[in-house]
Amino acid sequence: MNVDIGNVLTENNTPSLNTTQLERLDERVGAAHERIADGRTNDEFGYAALNLPETTDTSLVREACEPFSDCTSVLTVGIGGSALGAKTISEALGGDGAEHHVLDNVDPEHTRTLLESLSLAETAVHVVSRSGTTAETLANFLVVRETMERAGVDWTDQTVVTTGSDGPLRRLAESHDLPALDVPDGVPGRFGALSTVGLVPAAIQGHDIDALLDGAQARADSLTGSLFDCPAYAYGAVAYALDERGAGTNVMMPYAEGLESFAEWFAQLWAESLGKDGGGQTPVRALGATDQHSQLQLYRAGPRDKMVTLVRPRERGSLTVPETEIDDLAYLGGRDLGELLRAEFDATEASLAAAGCPNVRIEIERLDAECLGALLYEMEAACILAGELYGVETFTQPAVEWGKRAARGLLGGGEFEEVAAVAEKHRFVVE
Repeated sequence: MNVDIGNVLTENNTPSLNTTQLERLDERVGAAHERIADGRTNDEFGYAALNLPETTDTSLVREACEPFSDCTSVLTVGIGGSALGAKTISEALGGDGAEHHVLDNVDPEHTRTLLESLSLAETAVHVVSRSGTTAETLANFLVVRETMERAGVDWTDQTVVTTGSDGPLRRLAESHDLPALDVPDGVPGRFGALSTVGLVPAAIQGHDIDALLDGAQARADSLTGSLFDCPAYAYGAVAYALDERGAGTNVMMPYAEGLESFAEWFAQLWAESLGKDGGGQTPVRALGATDQHSQLQLYRAGPRDKMVTLVRPRERGSLTVPETEIDDLAYLGGRDLGELLRAEFDATEASLAAAGCPNVRIEIERLDAECLGALLYEMEAACILAGELYGVETFTQPAVEWGKRAARGLLGGGEFEEVAAVAEKHRFVVE
C-alpha cells in the first residue's frame, strides 16, 4: 500500500495542512509509535491486534474448515466485527468457490428470504460471538438451526463456531462436538479480520489465508516512527490533523466493486475506535465510480468539513467496450472498462482538488490476498495511531455497550438501568 497526500498539502484546501505542520506533528507520531511498539511487545489489549499476522494459526483454521470443503455456500452469523472482516475478505477475493452470505441483522424478512434461497444441506454455517451471548447473533443462529432441522438437515454437521473460552456458545459447541475456534485474546472484534474471526469463510472458499497474513506481516515489519516513512502512519496522522482543522467527515471511496465491503469495514473501525469524548471523524461509505453520480456534488460544493479517501488497485482485469456506430459514443469503442474506471478516478481526484476538498490516494498493487492483508493491516495501524494522537481509549466502545444493555433489558434479559431511558423518550408526533 502507498499513500499519496499531495492533494492534502495544497494552499487552496479547506481545511488546509502544510508540510511544516506535518513535520511538527511527526514528533508526536514518533512518541505514539513508541507507545504502540510497547503495547505490541507486551501483547496489551488492543495493541495485540497488530501481532495477529504472527499469532494467528492458519493450520487450526484449515482443520476446522476441512469438513466443509464441498459446501456451495458459507453463511456467517455474527454482527459488527464478527462479520464485517469476513465479509470484506470474501468479497474482495471473490472467485469461484462457495458463495458467502452474512446474517448480521435481525430483520425477519431478510433472514427468512436468505435462508429460503440457500441449499441448507450444502451450506456451512460460521457462528461468531466472543461472549456467546450476543443477542442478534444467537437469535439468528437459533433461527438458522431450527430452519435446518425443519428441512431435515443435521445442523451439527454444517456448523463451525468461533467464540471465547467460556459461555453458552462454547458449551453448545462442546455438547454437540462442533468444530470450534478461539477468538484471539486481547483483540477487539473490529480488529479481528486477520484472525479466526475473519478467516473462516475465506478458508472454506479455498482462498490463500496464509498469503493474507504474509501481506499483513510485511507491513507490520515496515512500521517506523515517522509518518514520512510509513504509509499507515501518514494516513492516520493526516486524517487526525484534518479533523482537528475541521474535516469531521472522512469519505472512504474505493474504486473497485470488490472493496465495497472494505468501506463498510473501515466505517466501523474508524467510528467505533475514534468516536470518543466528543470527537472523531464521521466515516462515510462511497463507491467509485457509482457515487460520483450520487455524492460528489456534496463533496465539491457542500460544507467544507470533509476529506475524501480514494482507494484503487493499480492492476485489474480487463473487458473491452464494443465498437459502436453511434458517433457520440465512438470514443468509448475499443476501450477497456478498466481504462474508463481509471479516468473516472483521476477526474474525481482532480475535481476534488480543484474545489479545495482535501483528498488522499491509497493504492495497492492488485486485489489479491497478499495486498488485501497489507491494506487491512495498515488501516488498523492507521486507526491505532490516530487514537494515540486523539488521546482516546481506542479499543473500547462504551456507547455501544449502553445500547446492548438497553435492548437486552427490553427483552427481559436482565435488570438494566438503561431501559428507563426508553420509557422517558420525548414524543412530538405529526400524523
